[in-house]
Amino acid sequence: MRIPIAGEGAPFIALPLLGALAAAFFSVWWAAALLALLTVFMIQFFRDPDRTGAAPAECVLSPADGTVLTVGDAPPGEAAAELSRKVVVFMSVFNCHVNRSPISGTISRYTYTPGKKLAAFSPKASLDNEQNMIDMAGDGRRVVFKQIAGALARRIVFRKKPGDHCARGERIGMIRFGSRVDVFVPAEAAVAVKPGDKVKAGLSVLARFPEGR
Repeated sequence: MRIPIAGEGAPFIALPLLGALAAAFFSVWWAAALLALLTVFMIQFFRDPDRTGAAPAECVLSPADGTVLTVGDAPPGEAAAELSRKVVVFMSVFNCHVNRSPISGTISRYTYTPGKKLAAFSPKASLDNEQNMIDMAGDGRRVVFKQIAGALARRIVFRKKPGDHCARGERIGMIRFGSRVDVFVPAEAAVAVKPGDKVKAGLSVLARFPEGR
């Protein structure tokens, strides 16, 4: 069975795999076993399954696999004033880390901010950690989301640029090794999840705009 893998994962999979083969060749079995387990971990981390969401167009889909950490009002200054609701999705190292567009629309702004590497579940991570902020709109709907690096994250990957149009559920990047994504929607969008819910990128509905918006 073929396992789809994100391109960024190739070197992280190849190195422990080659090490495991070399250790086995020289009969260093403990090292071969450890490197084989590391290879399996890397394969599951960088998996990139094909997904097609069937939710109505007014639905905002999760940009990330993981667990809903918090749902509530967005603190002043984190996003545009009209985007007053915030949903935080925490990605553990066991989640698929490929990120996807939450709505169909055009990217109007993309801002990279260097920062700390606090634990991704820390409330301060949204402001203090290394992050990308993506602002996009389409069909009268606007959403802002942040790719935020966690304590183990070593690189945020974003494959798009301002002016690019993204289909809802389209792959837009990934974060390597533990992280979170914050999603900001207006008050008129009804949040459809609660803390503790498990979500999948491109499939799970985080919020719904009123029909016709």
